[in-house]
Amino acid sequence: MYTEYDYNNLPIVDIVNDMLIDASRKRASDIHFDPTPDVLNVRIRVDGELILYAKVPASVKKNLVTRIKIIAGMNITESRVPQDGAIKMQVDGSDLDLRVSTLPIVYGEKVVIRLLDYSSSLSTLDTLGFSERNLELVQKAISKPNGIILVTGATGSGKSTTVYAILQQLNTIERNIITVEDPVEMKIAGINQVQTMSEIGLDFANALRSILRQDPDIIMIGEIRDNETARIAVRASITGHLVLSTIHTNNSLTTIERLVDMDVERYLLGSALEAIISQRLCKKLCPKCREARPTTDYEKRVFKTALNMNIDYIYKPVGCESCYKGYSGRIPLQEVLILNEEIRDAIVNNEPKEEIRKLIYQNDHATSLLDDGLIKVINGLTSFEEVLRVIDIEDDLGEEQVHLKNAIIGKADVEEPNPIDMTQAKEDVEELETMDQLEIETPEYIRDVETLPTMEQEMTPVESISLETLE
Repeated sequence: MYTEYDYNNLPIVDIVNDMLIDASRKRASDIHFDPTPDVLNVRIRVDGELILYAKVPASVKKNLVTRIKIIAGMNITESRVPQDGAIKMQVDGSDLDLRVSTLPIVYGEKVVIRLLDYSSSLSTLDTLGFSERNLELVQKAISKPNGIILVTGATGSGKSTTVYAILQQLNTIERNIITVEDPVEMKIAGINQVQTMSEIGLDFANALRSILRQDPDIIMIGEIRDNETARIAVRASITGHLVLSTIHTNNSLTTIERLVDMDVERYLLGSALEAIISQRLCKKLCPKCREARPTTDYEKRVFKTALNMNIDYIYKPVGCESCYKGYSGRIPLQEVLILNEEIRDAIVNNEPKEEIRKLIYQNDHATSLLDDGLIKVINGLTSFEEVLRVIDIEDDLGEEQVHLKNAIIGKADVEEPNPIDMTQAKEDVEELETMDQLEIETPEYIRDVETLPTMEQEMTPVESISLETLE
């Protein structure tokens, strides 16, 4: 991945262009230009991991940053405040959008370029890595005439890709689809897309109020960020509209908690929330060089505890010319929950968190992120280590899943003592009390023992023995 450039002879324009094109071909999602006292470190993020790409000498690092700011339409004379810009270019016949951000730090301006490749957003739902069961649940959810469907996950977890794939499937001439986004990441023919502009007061909440007067069938909200947007989205979904949106939460359970924290009334949430699609990205094993290996005792225990399956072999990363350290690309781990009446009632009745968790996972309403990941490990799509890296044990597993937690952290299970049978204990106490009330005759051999002289009665104390007695 490390690349050397002839900074003394090559023009800065050519170096910057080559860096952008090469980063795109290497499937990088971000390029970081980090100033230090001596050099400008250039790093690219490939499959979620930052890799050192180049070191720019101090003599040309200012010129390189200036060139980036020029093509991004930024003010090159201002370096004391953060700036944002954009670059549009074509790489190998594909349109590429680049979002540029600068941040002044003590050693200069740090520049980060986000590479937005919209080819993945043109994917259909069946190409996004959903398991057969999860894909059926998603198709069932988006066929509903109204309700709110949320796609959740951390930043960069592929939420927008999933939402755009759903929109493209729903995009027909019979439907009026309106979106409100910040920014509009991909323009889709047949869909009315609104770009928010907070500087003139066109934020998510105000845009939604106007959209509801435009006779929409489907509304897509780029992200639920505040309480007002959440409340309007929920109310829109119960008035006959299908609402799609994203929110930054980890799984189905925390999504419900977040919406409640946003002051969405429970009775509205219970009736409006239709489905939650949670996802995280992990590295995908390179199909050209992956190798099967026997599972360890630790891995066998995790598979047995989580899936009740005996797995003897899984795949490991190796590394070849077509990948980086045995991985090529990323795949999502997904959890799809469609709410049923039990879960809706639990939300409305303010049931405890662990009770709702049981309704979601223990009754097999949703395949957890961990289970989906382990199934993909078995199928050779990713590695065991990658799944454990992206799973949050404390947040994703409940208090009742102590055996699975112990299996993952390699801790031995402690057998809990058998619970006391209070009914039997009470009967035993009553029986003892009855025995105390009985007059039991003392056996003869015990009476004889009681009449024998004691040791103190027969023995003479040592102090009373005289010398004459000893003689």
